[in-house]
This record gives sequence, C-alpha cells and structure tokens, in this order.
Amino acid sequence: MTFEPPSSRSTFVRIGQNSRGQWVAQEQSGLFGGLFKSRIDAVRYALFENGRHPETIIETQGVVELNMSAPAFIAMQPAPQRNVA
Repeated sequence: MTFEPPSSRSTFVRIGQNSRGQWVAQEQSGLFGGLFKSRIDAVRYALFENGRHPETIIETQGVVELNMSAPAFIAMQPAPQRNVA
C-alpha cells in the first residue's frame, strides 16, 4: 500500500449525527452529502467521494444536519425549464 498526500482537489467532509440519530456526511461546501444508518456507512461514503483521503474527514460531536441547499450544490443543479408558448 502506498501513501498519497491529499490532492489539491481534496475537500473536508464532516460526519456526525443529526437530530433524529441518522448519520450525516457532507462535503464542506455542499458538493455532496447523504444520510446513513451507521457511522461506518457515512465514513465509507466520505472516503469514496473524497478520493480515499481519511485525513480530510472530520467527525463532529454536535448535531449535524444535512444541508443540500449550500451554494456549491445549488450551482450544480440544472436550471429549471420553462415552457415557452
């Protein structure tokens, strides 16, 4: 196994539990995130999404709520289509 330092594209992923006890993993600027049944599932997801850089995963003790309305996430969404009549 070889060690690779995080690339410049690596981002921090925060994991923790929300107010309902579900595990949350969310990238720092909202590019990706999800809800999980277990801590290990949240960690696996974070590792998959961040290119296998465990040093960029931060586990928080406080409540973490998934927020998919972060500016970076909104910018990636396609513009709504309107009917032109």
